[in-house]
Amino acid sequence: MAISKALIASLLLYLLLLHVVEADQMINTSGTESAPPQKMDCGAACTARCRLSSRPRLCKRACGTCCARCNCVPPGTSGNVEVCPCYANMTTHGNKRKCP
Repeated sequence: MAISKALIASLLLYLLLLHVVEADQMINTSGTESAPPQKMDCGAACTARCRLSSRPRLCKRACGTCCARCNCVPPGTSGNVEVCPCYANMTTHGNKRKCP
């Protein structure tokens, strides 16, 4: 009789522990779900990037294309392309950098 009570108690303890572990896994997986990446406001970002350009319309058009593809525009009016590798690696047919 004592063995059966110990067996029942250990079985209940095992089920309780299993329930706690499953609940913890559900909490951890729901916390790691990432929201879809937000689309950047390319118009405002490219206006800021191209504001000092000698050809602002051309700059904004190229920047807009790059931003739409990469969803990223480097900060500042020039340089800083290491912040957006996709933006930095785009080239024209003549192998010149596409993005301003």
